[in-house]
Amino acid sequence: MFFLLAYFTLYNRLQSERVLIWQLPFPAGLSGTCVDGARMSTFYKVKAVMGALVPESPHGVSQFGRTEVIDNTLNPDFVRKFIVDYFFEEKQNLRFDLYDVDSKSPDLSKHDFLGQAFCTLGEIVGSPGSRLEKSLTIGAFSLNSRTGKPMPAVSNGSGLWTESLRTTGLEASGGVPGKKCGTIILSAEELSNCRDVATMQFCANKLDKKDFFGKSDPFLVFYRSNEDGTFTICHKTEVVKNTLNPVWQTFSIPVRALCNGDYDRTIKVEVYDWDRDGSHDFIGEFTTSYRELARGQSQFNIYEVVNPKKKMKKKKYVNSGTVTLLSFAVESECTFLDYIKGGTQINFTVAIDFTASNGNPSQSTSLHYMSPYQLNAYALALTAVGEIIQHYDSDKMFPALGFGAKLPPDGRVSHEFPLNGNQENPSCCGIDGILEAYHHSLRTVQLYGPTNFAPVVTHVARNAAAVQDGSQYSVLLIITDGVISDMAQTKEAIVNAAKLPMSIIIIGVGQAEFDAMVELDGDDVRISSRGKLAERDIVQFVPFRDYVDRTGNHVLSMARLARDVLAEIPDQLVSYMKAQGIRPRSPPMATARSPPQSPARTPPASPLHTHI
Repeated sequence: MFFLLAYFTLYNRLQSERVLIWQLPFPAGLSGTCVDGARMSTFYKVKAVMGALVPESPHGVSQFGRTEVIDNTLNPDFVRKFIVDYFFEEKQNLRFDLYDVDSKSPDLSKHDFLGQAFCTLGEIVGSPGSRLEKSLTIGAFSLNSRTGKPMPAVSNGSGLWTESLRTTGLEASGGVPGKKCGTIILSAEELSNCRDVATMQFCANKLDKKDFFGKSDPFLVFYRSNEDGTFTICHKTEVVKNTLNPVWQTFSIPVRALCNGDYDRTIKVEVYDWDRDGSHDFIGEFTTSYRELARGQSQFNIYEVVNPKKKMKKKKYVNSGTVTLLSFAVESECTFLDYIKGGTQINFTVAIDFTASNGNPSQSTSLHYMSPYQLNAYALALTAVGEIIQHYDSDKMFPALGFGAKLPPDGRVSHEFPLNGNQENPSCCGIDGILEAYHHSLRTVQLYGPTNFAPVVTHVARNAAAVQDGSQYSVLLIITDGVISDMAQTKEAIVNAAKLPMSIIIIGVGQAEFDAMVELDGDDVRISSRGKLAERDIVQFVPFRDYVDRTGNHVLSMARLARDVLAEIPDQLVSYMKAQGIRPRSPPMATARSPPQSPARTPPASPLHTHI
C-alpha cells in the first residue's frame, strides 16, 4: 500500500496581518496522480497527504490534508482534491511525499517512505494547462528512531530543506538517495464560483414615507451572513430621490462577495431613507438567498419590507412596502488564471542601473559591491521578483539590459545595452543566468550616467507591440538608485506603453529621494504626457530600503518585497485583456503518459478537515 504526502509552503506575514490562507483571492483545487510508483510490496495502496509548511515558523512543517487510499496499483489517480489559496505574488512551496501504507495507523512513522517531490504552486499554475510533472526522488531524509524507517526531509526553520541527513539503513526501505521513484502529475484549477458575477436590478412599491415635507429618498443595503451568525455589508445601491416607488440601477457583484459561494446562505437586505446628515431612517428589511434570486423575476422574488419594531407595536401592520427583483443574470468573469491556463506567457525583462552614483563596485560602500558572503541590493531585488515570475515563461529565457554605463572598447554611453554582451540576443537562461550576466557587466563596463529610463521602457514596449493577441504579456523590472534624468521622455514612453500588454515594476535601491518614481507610479494621479492620460496604471514602485530586515533575515523581507511589487500584475493583465476584448484561449492539450490499467481503487474516505 502506498501513501503520498504533500506540503504547502507559505511565508509568514507580519503579526499585524492575517495568515489564514483561505482569505486569499484565487482559490484553486489541486489534484495529483502518480505514475510508475516505487515497488515496495506485492500489493499496493497509495495515500497522499497535503500539508502546509510555514518556513519561518518554529513549528516547521504542518500538514494540510490527505488523499484517499488506493489499492493494488503502481499508477494511482487520486480523486480527493485540496483547496489552497493562490498568490501570484508569493512563492508558495509544495512538497509531496509518497508512502507505502502497511496498516490503518495515521502515524506516518509506521509506514514506508518511498520518495518526494518539491515545487511551487506557481510552477503548477504556470505550466501548460496548469499541469506539472515532477520526478519523485529519495533525497534528504532521516531515520525514525523507533522503527528505523526513513522519514522525509524536514525544514530547518529557515525556509530551507535540510540536505545533510543520515542515509544509513536506506537500503532496508528499498530506496537509494537521489534515485527516481516514479513521477507525480499535479494539476490546478480555479474554483468555478470564484469567477461568477451576478447582475441584478430591483424596484420598490409603496415604501413608507419618512420625510415630513416630501417623500422618501430610498436606497438598499445588502448583507452577507457569516458562519457565526453575524452579517457583513457587501453592496449598497444608489439613492433614488423623492419617491416611494424607486427603480434602482442595475448592479453587478461577485457571487463570492454576495454569499461566499453558498447558494443557500441568507442574504439580508435593508431599506433606508437617505438623510443629508447621515442619520438615515430605517424603513424595513427582508431576507433572501442566492438560490432564490437566481429564479429571476417571478412571484417568488417579490419581498415584503418589514420593520420589526412597527410589527410588534401595531396589530394591523402588514408591511412597509415591497421590493421586487426586476432582473437577474450571472456570468463567469475571465480571471488571471484563465489566461495563464489558456497559454498566456509572461515575458520578464530586467533593466539595471549602471550609473556612477551607485559607487565604485570594487568598494564595499557601493550598491554594486559583490560580497562573497551575501547578495547586494540589486541581486536581492532581482532574485525576489524573478524567482516568482519565472514560472510563467515556458522557455525561462529573460532579456537583461543595463543603462547609464560606458561600454568597451570606445567608451560609448548606452542606456540600453545587453548584460550578456550579445546585441542580437540579450536573453539570459533563468534568473541565475541574469545574475551571471550582471556580474560580468560589472567587470567590463564603466559606471557613468545619466539615469534614463525611456530607452529600456521603449525597448520592452516595442517587443510587446509585436504580439498583441493575448498570448504574451511583458513585465519590465527596473532597479535603480537615483533620480531619473529623462522624466518627460519616460512619461511619454509609459503613456504609450499603457495601451500595450505590459507592466513596469520599479525598485529603488539606496538612500536617494524617489519622489519622481512615486509620480510615475500613478496611484494617486494617473500619469500623463502632452495632455494625454495613460489608458491604464501599469507602473508599481517601491523603495528597497522599506524591506531591509535589520536582523539580516532576507528570506522574509524579500518575500514581502516581491508580494508588494507583483500584487498588481494579475489585475493589470486582466484589465488589458478586457480592454482589448481578448478572451482566454482553451487550455493546451496535455500530452499525458498513459499508465497501465490497474484494478479499481478503494472509494475515498470522508474528507479530512485540517486547519493551518
